[in-house]
Amino acid sequence: MIRVLLVDDHELVRTGFRHILDKAPGIEVIGEASSGEEAIASVRETLPDLVLMDVNMPGIGGIEATRRILRINSDLKVIALTVHSDSPFPSQLHEAGALGYLTKGCPAEEMLKAVLLVASGKPYVSNEVSQKLALAHMSGHADDLPFGKVSQREMQVLMMIIQGTKTQDISDSLCLSPKTVSTYRHRLYEKLEVETDVELTHLAIRHGLVESQK
Repeated sequence: MIRVLLVDDHELVRTGFRHILDKAPGIEVIGEASSGEEAIASVRETLPDLVLMDVNMPGIGGIEATRRILRINSDLKVIALTVHSDSPFPSQLHEAGALGYLTKGCPAEEMLKAVLLVASGKPYVSNEVSQKLALAHMSGHADDLPFGKVSQREMQVLMMIIQGTKTQDISDSLCLSPKTVSTYRHRLYEKLEVETDVELTHLAIRHGLVESQK
């Protein structure tokens, strides 16, 4: 039996995933979480085999949560979920330790296939995402994309900035000094050629890093 933890800040999304997974033989949804922080606590409490992890959530977000839960249990398998197939997350998530990558709009059959493969230790990247990645690398433009030069730690800080998180709260969540957070912020401004947090947020929305309604 594959024990699955669902992590997404939208209850409706979690309900939909649970409906799909509960029907599948050999899969059991053993818990839900609505943030990265809750995911960490739930992993300790429920001991899942696999986590379906939303990338874009309030707080530390899916990337940092993935890193932390894999420190708790390095054998745990993580499938990352995102709304956009062309978001700049796959390489970030690979570095964090995720073994699978799906878009939330994928068919139920593909989700079940990914869960079974990743639970067995095999990587899975949805066809839509893999095609976008392949095209970017074949054209030689992968590093020229707006967020292609952003490091994993910079991406974590970026995600919290565009959520409106205060510098001290970013510092506390990521175990960084406020001065270091400010350094990352200015480095992001330089790399992405923006001057304010508002411009940074607008850039993130344009390129599918965050949903405009959030």
